[in-house]
Amino acid sequence: MAPKRKVRGSTKAVKSGKDSGPGKGDGEEVSPAEVPTQPVTGKRKTSASDETENRKRAKGDASTNRPQYCHWLMKSEPESRFENGIDVKARNFMRDMKEGQMAFFYHSNCKEPGVAGLMKIEKEAYVDHTQFDKKDVHYDASSKPDNPKWSMVDVQYQRMAKRFLTLAELKKYHLQHRTTGGPLKDMALFTRARLSVQPLTKEEFDFVLSLEDKDPL
Repeated sequence: MAPKRKVRGSTKAVKSGKDSGPGKGDGEEVSPAEVPTQPVTGKRKTSASDETENRKRAKGDASTNRPQYCHWLMKSEPESRFENGIDVKARNFMRDMKEGQMAFFYHSNCKEPGVAGLMKIEKEAYVDHTQFDKKDVHYDASSKPDNPKWSMVDVQYQRMAKRFLTLAELKKYHLQHRTTGGPLKDMALFTRARLSVQPLTKEEFDFVLSLEDKDPL
């Protein structure tokens, strides 16, 4: 059985500390075979807009037209990044994740970003103990045991994508769908590009998954 991964981040939507967004990555070209097998971590403070959005959500002040997210896209740099001898390759999460939900494993901050594989949420958000450890790279002096800032989820590798689905190809569909009203017209990868973990509707997830069996656009 493939190893579980512990994904650490804010209890709200968060951004990878090193992710530069679509079209701005660097590093070597990657292939689906290069999906990392080691645990990855990362964190970032939420913005004022994130706080406002979450307050509205907590009060139930959401439109009935709000998309229902039940799938995810989780970014990771294809090569490890070390701080103080610890691998802190950034990959954060949204607390809305539920056990059993599926996510795309996405290579970011590299020459050819894209979807490399699939994984499943194995354990929902729980308190990240490293935020209280002064010797750990993820120590946060402002976080308290009775009011922790950081959490993590466990994810389980499922399989490689049948082919590497590049950001460039997905962007072509996104631009087409903005005109035709297709499923990728509002995809967060392009509308909220700097989030390390992004929500996907069932329609978005199913469409991207279907591209595995098609020739590149």
